[in-house]
Amino acid sequence: MAKPDEADLFTAAPLPVTVLDDAERLACLRLIRSAHVGPVTFRDLINRYGGAKEALKALPGLAQRSGRRGIRICPEAEAEAELRAARKAGASAVFTIEPGYPRLLALTDTPPPLLYVKGRTALLSQPAIAIVGSRHASAAGLKLARVFAHELASAGLVVVSGLARGVDAAAHEASLDMGTAAVLAGGIDTVYPPEHADLKARIGDAGCLLTEQPPGFVARAQDFPRRNRLVSGLSLGVLVIEAARRSGTLVTARFAGEQGREVFAVPGHPLDPRAEGTNLLLKAGATITTEPQDVLDALAPQLRGARSALAEAAAASFAAPLAAGGGASWPDPGDGERARVLSLLGPHPIDMDEIVRVSALDARAVRIVLMELDLAGEIVRHGQQLVSRAVK
Repeated sequence: MAKPDEADLFTAAPLPVTVLDDAERLACLRLIRSAHVGPVTFRDLINRYGGAKEALKALPGLAQRSGRRGIRICPEAEAEAELRAARKAGASAVFTIEPGYPRLLALTDTPPPLLYVKGRTALLSQPAIAIVGSRHASAAGLKLARVFAHELASAGLVVVSGLARGVDAAAHEASLDMGTAAVLAGGIDTVYPPEHADLKARIGDAGCLLTEQPPGFVARAQDFPRRNRLVSGLSLGVLVIEAARRSGTLVTARFAGEQGREVFAVPGHPLDPRAEGTNLLLKAGATITTEPQDVLDALAPQLRGARSALAEAAAASFAAPLAAGGGASWPDPGDGERARVLSLLGPHPIDMDEIVRVSALDARAVRIVLMELDLAGEIVRHGQQLVSRAVK
């Protein structure tokens, strides 16, 4: 089970952020909603062109250079309607390149370019612990969730979970008065499960709601793992209380391990199927956890670093005006370089660093070629810098 570096995530160098005006924010949303623009391509386009407006102008040419004749660019009216719907729901948009985007999430491999947030958004800048577990938890599991959530929130940690039945709901309820954040699989204005409508409304007032999905979006089965990735990405660690062998909770724990987060697990009785997943996590190296102090002790170095970083951030802003012409120092690959990169790609995912090594091209040139191929629908990104040739 992967462990976070002792030189904790909060003390890493601050990511570059920028102050966006209304026009640039609208352009950012249009860029995100355009065809084939995922998190990595969005970031690379912004870095190369210095802003979303210039990137939008470049999209048709970039796609055409890789063999695609046309690419759908999100219309301005469509993006304006989405932002209006978010405001109507009481939410605001925050982009990865803006101040206020959750720092830990921004440091993950492929953070969503946009979040819709509602409520006490300042909670997203505070150190957090995710508490997750079975939707069909036992009475003892629910009690444990409440105890851990209350004690950890009392110690200054924001409790993050997914608003699901069972352990998630118990954790939110127990920490609501002190600080809780619920990550939604659907839009900010949709409710799932239906019986949590009141809890969701209370979190929207006293805590924080967030989602990467647009308003009105109804979650599908494949959207819950995406939500779980955000739950772990927002947090210093993930505490698992009751989980079956095959469950979304273990998906969250796997994401946590990949993101370098601490994974905590409460042991359970070997004959209880709701404890099978947590016991497997312990065998794999998760931190055995029987009381809230176990979590606080394990996270103590990171919490010290987090509070120091927050104090520094309060004294100085890392934001700067948006720079124009950001692509001046980026190379302009030719047809030969594109053909060389494309020849190295197959159906099996390969690390970008390996492409750089084998192709003997500059890393930035490879990033640009992959960005163009992404816009043309020629590659699939798998996270952790892995890419493969799209199967058609």
